[in-house]
Amino acid sequence: MTAAHHKLKIRAALFTLAPLLLIVSSAFAADNSLIERPQAQQFIDMMMSKHQFERAALTQLLSETELSSEIIKAITRPYESKPWHQYRPIFVTQKRIKRGLEFWQANSETLARAEKEYGVPPEIITAIIGVESFYGVHKGRYRVLDALTTLGFDYPKRGKFFRRELAQYLLLTREEGVDPRSIKGSYAGAMGQPQFIASSYRAYAVDFNDDGIRDLWDSTEDVIGSVANYFRRHGWQQDQPIASRAKINDNGFKKVIKRSLKPTMTVAQFNTHGVALDASPAEGVTDATKATLIELKNESTNEYWLGYRNFYVISRYNHSALYSMAVFQLATELRNQHDAARTNVN
Repeated sequence: MTAAHHKLKIRAALFTLAPLLLIVSSAFAADNSLIERPQAQQFIDMMMSKHQFERAALTQLLSETELSSEIIKAITRPYESKPWHQYRPIFVTQKRIKRGLEFWQANSETLARAEKEYGVPPEIITAIIGVESFYGVHKGRYRVLDALTTLGFDYPKRGKFFRRELAQYLLLTREEGVDPRSIKGSYAGAMGQPQFIASSYRAYAVDFNDDGIRDLWDSTEDVIGSVANYFRRHGWQQDQPIASRAKINDNGFKKVIKRSLKPTMTVAQFNTHGVALDASPAEGVTDATKATLIELKNESTNEYWLGYRNFYVISRYNHSALYSMAVFQLATELRNQHDAARTNVN
């Protein structure tokens, strides 16, 4: 456990920005291009008026950030820009399945409790943690402060979003009692085993082991409970289907492929556009079930799926059909192999 994580767990409410209340000299400020920017000054003004941060302290903190071209490069070439036939082998692997089954076995009681309280099955929770951080192995190597500041002020395409996340991060670290300069995460500022962004951490993280701290780095119980709570809060439907393989009967399907993953058409309506289920309907799927049509690009023949409400809920974690499908297929493999192992034992 790092020193930063110790602080997060045991020093709640001790950290303030008071030690940073230094008067920033005009000479220093003149050398800091970020602080000189009107957008940065507007951000500082907002944090002062809305959240009662001190100007000198926040100016000092932002002056210590490192704007990184590496972070900009990383966000412009995400895994989700790959075609499906390249994306899937990154996440749905025997190594990730094996480690996931070990994680499930080691945390079976906690996963069962999360399913009972939140209605989210163990394989989905395990798959999310497996895709996000390989079950806690890869939590990120960038300072979250640097990542969010870089993307907030040097990535205009999504600058507004990341400035909001920077504000959420500063609020989070103040609430949890941790130095904002000490936490590392992904290039997009996601943190801990489940890779929550700051707003998600504040809104959905739970203290699932009742020790008074929401620790998404070192408390597997909190991680499991928080992922389950995230899904429930986004509308997960217990014991309902996620996705079904589809087959295309004519070119009418092109009219009903939409960018949104939110289900808006019924299975029956898809049938009228040349889209049918490739096998017997999964339990809970009827002609009236709403779905969305997903096209996954392979090297030769593309594949098609109907995604239901729970598929859309997975996409609230990462707004990508590729991501949601990888989580779904990893979870399916985990469930199949977990149940097969239990059958063999019995």
